[in-house]
Amino acid sequence: MSGNRRKAFLVSAALVGGAMVMTACQDTDTDTGAAKGSSSATPSGNAATPSGSSIAGKDQSADKGSDTAAKGTEDGAGSGADTGNGKREPVEQGCGANDISWSTKSETQGGGYILVIAKAKSGITCYLPAALPTVAFGSDGTEAGPAEQSVGEQIKLSGSTTAYAGVNPKSTNTDGGKELDSIIVAVGNDDPDPVSLPVGTITVDKPIVTNWHTSPADAVPFN
Repeated sequence: MSGNRRKAFLVSAALVGGAMVMTACQDTDTDTGAAKGSSSATPSGNAATPSGSSIAGKDQSADKGSDTAAKGTEDGAGSGADTGNGKREPVEQGCGANDISWSTKSETQGGGYILVIAKAKSGITCYLPAALPTVAFGSDGTEAGPAEQSVGEQIKLSGSTTAYAGVNPKSTNTDGGKELDSIIVAVGNDDPDPVSLPVGTITVDKPIVTNWHTSPADAVPFN
């Protein structure tokens, strides 16, 4: 082989070898890139876990929301006015006749009268207004007038607290009157549920009634 041909062959061999080396380097880089891709895939996979945790966090938030809704429902079932601090306070309401356990008693003082006794039913707290009880008699609804000159005080009925009012069915000294055996009692003229109370046979003529009192001794209807 001549020197020129030998030199040309070596150059060609060198070129081929360089190309092979370059190809090998590229392959290595590709492998490395794939490896890097695999490596970056792992953090991506790991990133999925926090993402999952985030979803779980949302689920927990939903649970908290459910708890809040339940509390709201519980508060809604309760009664009273919302004070703004998550608690409710009882509303002070006026008594109606159906909030009260009623009874009567015949008394002889002052020429005889009927003592009306009022107690709140179990679990009820209400207020009797500072006004006369409404007491009516007979089918014509004859209403008792005031036995006192001034209006009494409001009375809170709850538990064992008792209110008393005295009814004199006949304030006149003349003969005559209607013979009846019951009275109708209401808490004010607007009470939708007046009650009929048995009192035995009474003669009714210009009846009068006292205010509500917490002592029966104060509920004597003197003329």
